[in-house]
Order: sequence, then C-alpha cells, then structure tokens
Amino acid sequence: MTKTFKTLDEQIEILQRKGLVISNILETKEILLRENYFFISGYRLLFMESMANKLFLPGTTFEELYSMFQFDRHIRNILFKNLLIIENNIKSIMAYNLSKNYGIREEQYLSPKNFVRDKFRKKQVDDLIRKMKRQIRINGKQHQATTHYIDNYGYIPLWIVVKILSFGIVSELYQILKPEDQKAIASDFKISAEQLIVYLPILANFRNLCAHEDILYNHRAQRMIDNTKYHQLLNIPIMNDEYIYGKNDLFAIIIILKQLLRKDDFFLLMSELEYEIQVLSDRLKTIKIDKVLDCMGFPKNYGEMIRYE
Repeated sequence: MTKTFKTLDEQIEILQRKGLVISNILETKEILLRENYFFISGYRLLFMESMANKLFLPGTTFEELYSMFQFDRHIRNILFKNLLIIENNIKSIMAYNLSKNYGIREEQYLSPKNFVRDKFRKKQVDDLIRKMKRQIRINGKQHQATTHYIDNYGYIPLWIVVKILSFGIVSELYQILKPEDQKAIASDFKISAEQLIVYLPILANFRNLCAHEDILYNHRAQRMIDNTKYHQLLNIPIMNDEYIYGKNDLFAIIIILKQLLRKDDFFLLMSELEYEIQVLSDRLKTIKIDKVLDCMGFPKNYGEMIRYE
C-alpha cells in the first residue's frame, strides 16, 4: 500500500479517529510539525487496546503520548552523555596501551603484526586497517589536533587518531587485538576481556541510536550480555532459563555502565534517570509507569543498583 502525504489537520483526524483525546488543536499541530508525526506516533503501542484494532485505550490524551516522547528524549540525552564518557575512556586507554607497545607512528601502530595472527581472521584485520587509514585520510585535515600533527610532525599519533575514529571502528579494533592487549585494556575497567568484547558492540549500537534520536526505551540489541551478579542481586525473574530483564535491553546498558563508569558518574546517571521516571509517572493517567519500565527492561527495584559495588 502506498503512503500519501497527510496535512497536520489530517494527522490530527487520524489520531482522533483512533480514540486519542486532543484538547488543544493548535498546540498539537505545532508539536506535530516540529517533532514529526511519525516519531511521536511511534510511542502509541504503549497506549493501544490491542495490535488488532490499533485503537487507543479509552481516555488516552495527546499530552500523555507527547510526555512519553519527551521522556524518551530526556533519557536518551542522559544515556548519550554517559556513553560518550565511556567512548572517550575506551579510546584513551586503548591508545595508551597500543602506543606503549607498538609505537606512535601510523606505520607502527597499524602494522598487521600487532593484531591477532589467526589466518582465518586475516581479512578482518586487513579490512579494519584499511578502514582506519581511510578515516585518517578523510578526517585528518578536518580537526585542529590532527592537522597540527600532520603539519608539524608529518604523522598522527594514535592518541590523536582515536578522536576521529567512530566508536564502531574502535569496537572492531578491540576484537582483533592480541589477547594480551585485550586483557590489559579490560583490566583498567576491572572486567574480563571476554566481557568487553561483548559490551563494546552493544555500547556502539546504543550510542548511535542516541546520536540519531531514534526510539530508545524499547530498543533491543542483537547480542545479549552474560549474566552478572547484578541480575542475581536484584532478583530479576527468570523465564525459559533466562533473565527477563537486563540482557539486551536498556537495563543491560545500565548494568554495563555500572561496571565501566566511575562511581560518582554512575550515581549521577541513576539520579537523573530516576527523576525522569518520576516525572513521567506523574504525567501518565491511562497506563502505569510499570508498563513503561517493563518495556525498558527495568525491574521495579532498578534503583538499588546504586548501592551495589
């Protein structure tokens, strides 16, 4: 079926026909124009009677729908700034270790011999080195720090290069490091290399989602994290031999950040999340906040994460 353009009045008529209560037409039209009907309506599933009739629960207001949209934006911003902290930490620690072990010039730290020597992964190593060289070539002249090193020294050390590498590239880079280098980097976070191998792609996935303002609250990563002590401490229910929360959902990211962030940063993260959850709870009338938390993968006692080491 072909989609056709809908005016703001037609968009409002569609929402009203599905049972949404709209009390201020002018304000609603302004919000739909500014924020995009498609993205706001992306939160309608929480307020639907069923997937079959696609009608809103009786009494659902546009204010509730928009509050959910705003809530997702706020928690996305909170998560994003903390993911940027981790991204910077990972890049800095990786650059320090690799520069110390292999040198500071591009031909030194990007030498194929520095990476895993498994013949079955040779193509992966070659492809990633090629990607990194391409990013250096394309972005090298666009940043003050990289330009400074190129103009004055003729090369860019890795601790500067990492600033222009995407988190996805850095995640791939970690996968092909020698086991001893992986272990040294992971040990700075007091976790195992195996854990960091799993965590990095998930962090990169959520980081990119936040950067592009996609819907966050119910996002699921393709890969699951391993069980941790936090799953057990929070008494998260198990279904079909698997914890129902904190595996590939938003709460899994909270569990990862608990292990990677400094204690003060994690406390601030949780305080900000708790505030936004309370604000949304006060604004919801048709559904309970527990329904939102369930979609986020948050157990009701999520706040206890602060007191665990």
